[in-house]
Amino acid sequence: TTTQNLTAALSTMDKRILQIGCDPKADSTRMLVGGKRQPTVLDTLREVGTENVTLEEVVHTGFGGIKCVEAGGPEPGVGCAGRGVITAISLLEELGAYTDDLDFVFYDVLGDV
Repeated sequence: TTTQNLTAALSTMDKRILQIGCDPKADSTRMLVGGKRQPTVLDTLREVGTENVTLEEVVHTGFGGIKCVEAGGPEPGVGCAGRGVITAISLLEELGAYTDDLDFVFYDVLGDV
């Protein structure tokens, strides 16, 4: 909640923000996108494959124009959350999500990742 509140406040000051939720629960950006669960990067990769995924499928615009991403996590019992975060960040780099016009990029991570 702290990250959501901080990014929401900064967006009211006309700051351009990318917030990446790095929790397998995928709830970091939920309140910024109207309380809905958005598809995670890993869910999208499982559905459409690495070659077919687009930036628009994994980055959703939320409150105040905040670009919202949820990394997601591996299937239960198949790896750690950190691996999902690495996969998501690599894909976002590859798809050009980190643009020069961003003022802030927030990674909302668990303490154990």
